[in-house]
Amino acid sequence: MTVSNYKKRFDPTRPVVPMTPAAERQGRLGDRRDGELYESTEQIVLAVNVAMATGRPLLLRGAPGSGKSSLAPWVARVMGWRYYEDVVSSRTQARDLLWVFDAVKRLSDAQAGEAGEEFRYVKPGVLWWAFNRESAVRRGTPPDAKVDNAQEPNSRLNEKRQGMPAVVLIDEIDKADPDVPNDLLVPLGSLQFTVGERPPIVAAHAPFVVLTSNDERELPAAFLRRCVVLELPMPDKERLRRIAVAHFGEGKEALALYERVADKVEALANEAKAQGRRPPSTPEFLDTVKAFRELQTEGLASDDLLEQLFQVTLRKS
Repeated sequence: MTVSNYKKRFDPTRPVVPMTPAAERQGRLGDRRDGELYESTEQIVLAVNVAMATGRPLLLRGAPGSGKSSLAPWVARVMGWRYYEDVVSSRTQARDLLWVFDAVKRLSDAQAGEAGEEFRYVKPGVLWWAFNRESAVRRGTPPDAKVDNAQEPNSRLNEKRQGMPAVVLIDEIDKADPDVPNDLLVPLGSLQFTVGERPPIVAAHAPFVVLTSNDERELPAAFLRRCVVLELPMPDKERLRRIAVAHFGEGKEALALYERVADKVEALANEAKAQGRRPPSTPEFLDTVKAFRELQTEGLASDDLLEQLFQVTLRKS
């Protein structure tokens, strides 16, 4: 049993003003990453608080669809913090999360006789924006330098939260080369990094960093030692029901539908486990519920429609 009566820096029970009207939120799917909806557990809340208390990144492990990527924007919304994200690929380098140099644009400008100072071609990465927004806007130049402002990711939201700390999602870190996590240890630990020969970029606020892993590749032990690690299991029937209620609302017929679909998800998950296949995910559960609500008509047998939906939304393997 997870304790709940400790001092919480992150407390999702405190009131949060919705960013989107309830009518527009109704029926949204689970992978929008807007932070509007997240069905948490006491264990998840505790892990977030431990990571914030220690200043360590929070590494979320679990199967696809277990809610890993949705946690970070939800935390940002609850805290009222800025939010940035980057999805890692096999080509990602650690420096890409800090800054990149647009050599192609500089070459193009040089060929056109329009090349300027090198700082014009520096693009801040998500960690630079999270560490020090003002420095990232100026591409690391002094306050009195004349420079075109860098384009901030998620600017519409983040401009409203200027001066606040940031939440950063580094998604699917296990897809990167093993050197990438280790190369992030120093900037994440010291909260500073350098761009070429310039003075270090130092964090104005310590960000809350969330990393996700599908365990496709083993992460370095030194990196794991410096993370708070939480394994997210696939939601059980009761949590699936609560997730559906959060997305689509309650009602006798609605609750019966959620129960029916959750029963099918559980049955297919047990079948998949026995056969070594991927179980249905939470977004696929929500897809099934939403499709039924949108496609059902009078005179159409609900059992027949559900069985057809199960074949295309849940039983994909």
